[in-house]
Amino acid sequence: MTGRLAVVGAGLMGSGIAQEAARAGWHVTLRDLDAPAVERGLAAVRGSLDRFVAKERITAADAERALSRITTTTDLPEAVADADIVVEAVFERLDVKQDVFRTLDEVCKPSAVLATNTSAIPITQIAAVTGRPGSVVGTHFFSPVPMMPLCELVRGHRTSDETLATARAFAEEIGKTCIVVERDIAGFVTTRLITALVVEAVGLVESGVVSAEDLDTACRLGFGHAMGPLATADLTGIDVLLHAARNIHTDSGDPKFFPPELMQRMVTAGELGRKSGKGFYDY
Repeated sequence: MTGRLAVVGAGLMGSGIAQEAARAGWHVTLRDLDAPAVERGLAAVRGSLDRFVAKERITAADAERALSRITTTTDLPEAVADADIVVEAVFERLDVKQDVFRTLDEVCKPSAVLATNTSAIPITQIAAVTGRPGSVVGTHFFSPVPMMPLCELVRGHRTSDETLATARAFAEEIGKTCIVVERDIAGFVTTRLITALVVEAVGLVESGVVSAEDLDTACRLGFGHAMGPLATADLTGIDVLLHAARNIHTDSGDPKFFPPELMQRMVTAGELGRKSGKGFYDY
């Protein structure tokens, strides 16, 4: 199935998607707003591939071939014009994503599949700004993409069977196992589960019931989780989960998703988790 992929957004998720697609033989264009952002994304791909080589999971030649398949640009129409599949991986805000999809609708070829890596925003809301909602699908990859084997496929209200099948074939070709969310609700399946757990966990810590460390230990040793919910929040980004909680709460009205004040204070203070050096833990 290999073809041409455009990834819009060269951050942690976008660079990871680009890397895995390039390893699988896709020709990838990686786009972001400015040259420094694009260079950071490409450097992240190079560093990740180097780690795979050091662990003897791929050869140096494999890494070089993958890198040779990735080109970069800051020009959105140029990035997506010839793409068979476009994966949007920009900031988790509806208005930002809708701006991207308005452009995709105008410049992508009619047969292109337009995928969004959103973890919480209903696909139907993103697709609504296009004239081709049947071509829009959710492809929720997990961080870090090269290590996490899951892809959550989400069918919007008008996503076609063909679009969903193409997205699934792509995700499986780059090594992912897929689940399909058949009804387009905010947060889908995985984000609703982790957000509900994180919101409750933060509330318990905020109210002084338990320390962050002991809460995570309880989930690891009592439930068999690989990571506790607060360590997961630090890895994902507390700001990302705060946005997810707000989106789900706004869409569903379910009070269990209303984010605790502690999450909001931490984001305001710049304590975002691993990427800022401090969250529920110090890094």
